[in-house]
Amino acid sequence: MTPNRLRTLWQSGGAAVNGWLAIPNSFSAETMAHQGWDSLTIDLQHGVVDYQAMLPMLQAIQTTETVPVVRVPWLEPGILMKTLDAGAAAVICPMVNTREDAQKLVAWTSYAPRGTRSFGPIRALLVHGADYPEEANDFVVRFAMIETAQALDNVDAILSVEGLDAVYIGPSDLSLSLGCRPVFDDVDPTAQQAIEHILARAKAHGLVAGIHNGSPRVALERQALGFQFLTVGSDARLMAAGAQQTVAAMRAQAPAQPGSGY
Repeated sequence: MTPNRLRTLWQSGGAAVNGWLAIPNSFSAETMAHQGWDSLTIDLQHGVVDYQAMLPMLQAIQTTETVPVVRVPWLEPGILMKTLDAGAAAVICPMVNTREDAQKLVAWTSYAPRGTRSFGPIRALLVHGADYPEEANDFVVRFAMIETAQALDNVDAILSVEGLDAVYIGPSDLSLSLGCRPVFDDVDPTAQQAIEHILARAKAHGLVAGIHNGSPRVALERQALGFQFLTVGSDARLMAAGAQQTVAAMRAQAPAQPGSGY
């Protein structure tokens, strides 16, 4: 089977530019996939995307070389297994707060003897190849989200779990948990210290660190610090921003209307 391009990119020292999909539509997902993102994450946790919408979105992404990632709603075995069976190459799991949580994530996304994933890769076989069952444990990328004060206290215990590949920081939830403003980019000093600490511990454990960003400016700054998975904008936000720019440009240059008094 074809290697997971996230792993290939990281092994070469590169960073993945990740887009976010909040619109439950295959055409918008396909359009995003053709814009050059290294990966696209379908968000099942927040917003309006469900499993039935996710499937055609995965099919649309896989018309390109863009790596399909899914953020599952929660640490729960059923949705993790069904997401991988549907063909996701990586999963992001929210609110991993303890070593036990991380162990469950690895177990539920790995076939025996490494884990307890039930066998049924009905679509994964089609898109990843007949040898998927033998290669899946090393193919799938597993992100644990570190986004609470509890997870921060347990960060070394979480990162030491064998089979975990990466951590993903949610700056807003992490900030809230630390009593700070819930923002993506210009976080409060306490949250910034926590982010840098998680990054340092991930590097020490040989794991990739990823983070959610609100702008390319901050994403590039964080890439320079050593983050190798950088989310920059969602389909919904990019659509809204583009529409706002177009409307604002038209309003600024519009001729005076008859009877306006100008």
